[in-house]
Amino acid sequence: MVYIRYMKIIRVLSEPNRLHIVELLRDGPLTVGEIAAKLGMRQPQASKHLRVLSDAGLVEVHPSANRRFYKLRSEPFKELDTWLNSFRSIWEDRFDRLDDYLHDIQQQEKNQSSKK
Repeated sequence: MVYIRYMKIIRVLSEPNRLHIVELLRDGPLTVGEIAAKLGMRQPQASKHLRVLSDAGLVEVHPSANRRFYKLRSEPFKELDTWLNSFRSIWEDRFDRLDDYLHDIQQQEKNQSSKK
C-alpha cells in the first residue's frame, strides 16, 4: 500500500509544470498568481496543477485575506526520500562490486601488457 502512495507522488511530479511548481515552492509559500507569473502560464492552469499537488498531499493552502498561499508539505518528501534510500543502498553495493570487478580487469590487463 505504501508503494502505491510513492508511485502516485512520482506520477504527480513527472509532469514538468508540477515539478517546476514544487521547485518554486522550495523557496517559500507563493500565491497562485505568483506561481502563474513565474512559470508564464495562466492562473487557471496553475490552479489545476496546484489542485493535483494538493490532492497528492504535497502542498497545503493557507488563506490570508483574499489570497491563498501554497506551501510544500515536507512529510511526503521525507517519506519518499526514506523509501528511495532503501534502493540506494542496494545500488551502492552493486556499484561497489562493479568498481572492484573493473579494477581487477584493469590489473589483469596491466599485468598482461607488462609480460609482453
